[in-house]
Amino acid sequence: MNVDTQQHLTTLRELLLFRIHELEAEVHAAALQRARDAGAVDHNAVIDRKEEAEAEQRAEIVSQAERLAGTALSDCRSALTRLDEGVYGDCRDCGDPIPLARLMVQPQAGRCAPCQAAFEGGHRAAA
Repeated sequence: MNVDTQQHLTTLRELLLFRIHELEAEVHAAALQRARDAGAVDHNAVIDRKEEAEAEQRAEIVSQAERLAGTALSDCRSALTRLDEGVYGDCRDCGDPIPLARLMVQPQAGRCAPCQAAFEGGHRAAA
């Protein structure tokens, strides 16, 4: 492995660790918000339908944000595992190297852009 590659891998590891830290904070904040919202409910108070709908909508947004952050967190941890196993940067579908530019933008990427587009297209068609 050449020095440039080693430096790139070190940078990518640092990006992944930073992103994991950010995502852990997001998941924690969403859980705290969910707990605050649940604790703020006064079962004796009169709540109109509009307030009830707004509360449900806020709860759904917090829940969705928590799910997305959890998925991204899992992807980042998986990328660190691949890095430790020496298979980081290889597309999980076609096996070709994922371009460095893509990894610098999305260090947790497990697929090259064409394979990711095909994967997402297949999921949209199934839905």
